[in-house]
Amino acid sequence: MKLFSAVVLSLISGVAFSQQLPEAKPSRFSLNGYVRDSLSGESVIGASITVSGQSKGVLSNQYGFYSLTLDSGIYTINVSHISYQGKSIPVDLTNNQSYNFDIVPKSFINSEVIVYSKRRDANVKNAQMGRVDLSMTQIRNIPAFMGEVDLLKAIQLIPGVRNAGEGNAGFYVRGGGPDQNLILLDDAVVYNTGHLFGFFSIFNGDAIKNVSLIKGGMPAQYGGRLSSVVDVAMKDGNMNKLQMDGGIGVIASRFSIQGPLKKEKASFIISARRTYVDALVKPFVKKSSSFYGSGYFFYDLNAKVNYRFSQKDRLYLSGYFGRDVFDFNNAKRSFKTNIPWGNSTATLRWNHVFNRRLFSNTTLLYNDYKFRFSAIQENFEIGLSSGIRDGSIKTDFDYYPFPNHKLKFGGLFTYHKFVPNVVSGRQDSIVFKPNNEGTKYAVETALYLQDDWEIGEKWKINYGLRWSGFSQVGPYTKYIRDADGNKLDSTAYKSFEPVKVYGGFEPRITLRYAISDETSVKASVTRNFQYIHLVSNAGTTLPTDLWVPSTYIVKPQISWLYAAGFFKNFADNKYETSLEIYYKDMQNQVDYQEGYTPSLRDPELEFVFGKGWSYGAELFLNKTKGRFTGWVGYSLSWTWRKFSQLNEGERYPAKYDRRHDLSVVANYEKSKKWKFGAVFVYGTGNAITLPERFYVINGVLTQEYSRLNQYRMKAYHRIDLSATYTPTPKKKHKLSGYWVFSIYNLYSRLNPYFIYFDQTGSPVNGDLKVEARQVSLFPILPSVTWNFKF
Repeated sequence: MKLFSAVVLSLISGVAFSQQLPEAKPSRFSLNGYVRDSLSGESVIGASITVSGQSKGVLSNQYGFYSLTLDSGIYTINVSHISYQGKSIPVDLTNNQSYNFDIVPKSFINSEVIVYSKRRDANVKNAQMGRVDLSMTQIRNIPAFMGEVDLLKAIQLIPGVRNAGEGNAGFYVRGGGPDQNLILLDDAVVYNTGHLFGFFSIFNGDAIKNVSLIKGGMPAQYGGRLSSVVDVAMKDGNMNKLQMDGGIGVIASRFSIQGPLKKEKASFIISARRTYVDALVKPFVKKSSSFYGSGYFFYDLNAKVNYRFSQKDRLYLSGYFGRDVFDFNNAKRSFKTNIPWGNSTATLRWNHVFNRRLFSNTTLLYNDYKFRFSAIQENFEIGLSSGIRDGSIKTDFDYYPFPNHKLKFGGLFTYHKFVPNVVSGRQDSIVFKPNNEGTKYAVETALYLQDDWEIGEKWKINYGLRWSGFSQVGPYTKYIRDADGNKLDSTAYKSFEPVKVYGGFEPRITLRYAISDETSVKASVTRNFQYIHLVSNAGTTLPTDLWVPSTYIVKPQISWLYAAGFFKNFADNKYETSLEIYYKDMQNQVDYQEGYTPSLRDPELEFVFGKGWSYGAELFLNKTKGRFTGWVGYSLSWTWRKFSQLNEGERYPAKYDRRHDLSVVANYEKSKKWKFGAVFVYGTGNAITLPERFYVINGVLTQEYSRLNQYRMKAYHRIDLSATYTPTPKKKHKLSGYWVFSIYNLYSRLNPYFIYFDQTGSPVNGDLKVEARQVSLFPILPSVTWNFKF
């Protein structure tokens, strides 16, 4: 910590030294305030506030706050955002002033189609690599699986991001696993992002304001994962008028209500979604059927309220609650099972403006993920549960000391509780409830400082340092075991007594050199620690997967990511292009040992440890303006793993290694009534391990498997289409709506989901035949959704 403090003081003193001016310097004053949506009062994230005729400028932060410090004088201040109409005001800066910009959405004035919620030249000008900001307007224009708008599926269309499988919301970023993505909802960590075993994400688009993906050059404010950040911000609620939105689709319906509690002071939003396949099917299942009472559904509930006490203080309270529920009944066998699982999060945030240059946000967080399985057969009952629960407090500061510096610093404290498979049971009056030695507790801390420094017209640097620490703490009992796993001795730890402590520094730096106003080159180096792990046999996060902490056995994962890129815009930023290359080194990777089968043992006793590395290139071509918009993204990459106890110690491709990955997204606005969208995706088949030889030993068919991931499935590709029809009635009505027609997998490509081997005949008769068979999930799937607003 002393070293961290010394580095912080050095950075701050460096900033101060860089601003030394001649003795006759003029007085300086600050202009600060908020950027807001003029219709709803929502804060606008990432708006660009610049000075005419100068390169000086800042971006509004996550809460719409900005601060600009200038020499005294007369200026024209401009605010711009690609989703909003620009605005300019004259300012006679002879003293400190405040001004709130209320800007009009372009969608309201029927302007051109908008793609990204950011400044138009941000990809070239910013000292940030691998960042993509998506607006919900743009995500809604992408054809959706079964008509359900899904931000995680939209992210999968960005180069460097790979999907986890057919129809799946899981994703991998630059060779990392599914647990290496930090997914935040209003700052709360989301541990399981999927409904229906991953085919839909938990994010209801009606409740979401902004989505940011960071896949490289991760700023120091983020940590705890190796590969990426998906930062999702919920809407605050309409501050000016009551508004209701909703949609009725093939498998689910949504409804949202938002409005002011006190005009221009407080607002709220409540948004809910539920599937109803179970309710539609139930009337057609006879009560006499053995399977009466079986079904599946999921639901989400988002809620948020905020209150503005003054120009300096604002309070937000938001929450999410979602559940999947699967029921199966078999009356003939007197068998009944119930499997619910889901996330709960709560966020309390306090914004405070200390002065015109210093903004703070303090956050209290709670999140809980639970999985439960219960089954009853006659007089026998069994239950299984697992989960993870966090409580956190964090504070972040935005400090604008000078026009060409923006400092951000803060800290985090999190208390984790990890619950592995806890089993219980009952047979008649006998209750079985064993002690579970695997429950683990941990404390995670972090401090960070970063500076966005515009050195001159050509150079800009974003540099920072993060210190993170992690401690497994009691209550816990550590056992010494023999080679067969038998307990020989133990050590007991009291509450909060450290069992094992880890920590280290995570330097981050991104450098940009502007060749011209439309062209720049960038390079970045980042180091990341990851202290919690998800080890899975599946290709994505499933409800049965377990999160485990770093312990005296499991070390934290560590990565170094090196990246460089060339960025070029054309035709007044109408076309964006970029080419990025990267190399990622990953240590202390975790996997299950060979021959692992699920059990109630502590899972860390089944782990093996190794290393991984990935490298590749990503090409991105994007058209951002006009009636026809869209992008082409292509990735060429390699992802390897090497474990001394797996694959005879030889390297092997990771299961999410994909040599070629191509996405083409196109949107066309034909008229005010009709909009069309299309998506084409192509990817190299997933790496798999298959049996190569079959033997019959004592009448039993035995398999001999290949080396790990030696084979490939067939390539994955499909086309999706959508058409949006918005009626224009002659008279205005309070109720308005539009229809979305979509087709998933237009040419009904049978993409492989998994491969199994079918056995026919008998070795005794000499006609045994073993054939590989492919299982595919979705043929062509049309859907229709009606969305409304009043």
